[in-house]
Amino acid sequence: MSAGLFGLFDDIAALARMAAASVDDVGAAAGRASAKAAGVVVDDTAVTPQYVSGVAAERELPIIRKIAVGSLRNKILFILPAALVLSQFASWALPVILMAGGTYLCYEGAEKVWEKIAGHEEHQLATESGPEAEDELTASAIRTDFILSAEIMVIALNEVADESIVPRALILLVVAVAITVLVYGVVGLIVKMDDVGLHLIQRDAAFAQRLGHGLVKAMPRLLSVISVVGIAAMLWVGGHILLVNSAEVGWHWPYDTVHHWEEHIHDAVHGPVGSALAWLANTGVSALIGIVWGALVVAVVVRLPFGKKADAGHEPAAH
Repeated sequence: MSAGLFGLFDDIAALARMAAASVDDVGAAAGRASAKAAGVVVDDTAVTPQYVSGVAAERELPIIRKIAVGSLRNKILFILPAALVLSQFASWALPVILMAGGTYLCYEGAEKVWEKIAGHEEHQLATESGPEAEDELTASAIRTDFILSAEIMVIALNEVADESIVPRALILLVVAVAITVLVYGVVGLIVKMDDVGLHLIQRDAAFAQRLGHGLVKAMPRLLSVISVVGIAAMLWVGGHILLVNSAEVGWHWPYDTVHHWEEHIHDAVHGPVGSALAWLANTGVSALIGIVWGALVVAVVVRLPFGKKADAGHEPAAH
């Protein structure tokens, strides 16, 4: 009896160790998959603060919370199941989907570069108030997030495609939750930084006041830097996705050429400096691909009957 009981305890302990190992494996795989999507995560983080620019301070965090809930719902209820079905029954489609998403990122990045050069940036300020305006703003942000979230999930899926379906689903679930918490946690900190600064300015301590003034002054510069980083991330990530997945669909020359350049630089300059230069070479070529391909797509979209040029021609005349 006691021997059987101890045997049962041993079996339970063995199962617990196996479960713990599985959790560790899932966590490690989710970390690797999330790292591969880091560029799109940066882009997602850079885009969202623009949606609460001009919103009343007390409504900033509630709106961000609504967007975060919508983002998580999209990832878990729509993107994750669709990605699993595709990876199980039509894995050939994943590189095509990635390239479509990469093209979108290149287009968005090139369009923003053109707007800055031409001096007619579009500012998306929430100047209207009320529940309807807030709902419209939130819905617009969630739609944009859906595309970026889909790209994040497919990139993550591509990294764990060799796993069986249950670990794959668990890894993607961890990625979905972790990325959403990270992105919108950072966004929440960014948009409330000036409020924290104003609170510190009202304190009696001189150090707190100096810190508060510093935070308030730093906020516009931080948003500007984040905007530039977001554009660069769109072009780099979009171009890199196109570069890598062009080989997956059978066009090997671009990726093989860049990979050869990377190896040549790494072998010519040994150590960490060589690795950094090789990475910069790959990143530079990816960004160049992104800006060129994105510019072509922008040119095509502008020329389409329903493009921005057509819309500009139908603007109502001023009275």
